[in-house]
Amino acid sequence: MGLTFRDRSAKGCLRSLEGECWIDRESSGCEFRDARLGDRFRKLLSQIGSAMGQSIPLVCQDWANTKAAYRFFSNDRVSEADILAGHFQSTRDRATATEGLVLVLHDTTEFSYQREKSEAIGITKSINSGRDKAGRLRSHTVCGILMHSSLAVTIEGVPLGLAAVKFWTRKKFKGTAALKKKINPTRIPIEKKESVRWVGKSQAVYATLGSSGTMHPYW
Repeated sequence: MGLTFRDRSAKGCLRSLEGECWIDRESSGCEFRDARLGDRFRKLLSQIGSAMGQSIPLVCQDWANTKAAYRFFSNDRVSEADILAGHFQSTRDRATATEGLVLVLHDTTEFSYQREKSEAIGITKSINSGRDKAGRLRSHTVCGILMHSSLAVTIEGVPLGLAAVKFWTRKKFKGTAALKKKINPTRIPIEKKESVRWVGKSQAVYATLGSSGTMHPYW
């Protein structure tokens, strides 16, 4: 993969020793329906990459760029697959160039948010809120998004990139505990369980990286 350093050029992007901008590399495999969408996406990558973990208004600096960013993410002509296609291609290229085994690590991450209307995003789980004055147990649902990702790494632990990712939320939990008492989960087909994501992500990984025999999924 090569060493990297901060380049204070006009683009302000992170470059490899060969001089290739990481933004160009990670977006070269993206094919948007409009060239202007591709230009906006690369600009967003540069802005977000310059201040990782910060909010969109902060990295965009002004209201005009902030509105442009929100328009991009809400554009019906932009899909999750469009945005991730370039990164998946780069992950495949890095895995192909890697000597030895490539491990694929699968896990689920929760992103929690505070919203007055949780249905605008979705919910992830129901948690215990303690007891009320009468001693009755209380619970509330957590607003957020779940991400099941498959990260390709070398046996030395060097990350090569995501090979697959899926985002989803849950709709309701009411009556779930009672339902478990009536239904034997071992009798439910895997296709009807949320855990089918583990199978789906393994299939997506092989679609991205191929079945060369050098990958070993670790759960």
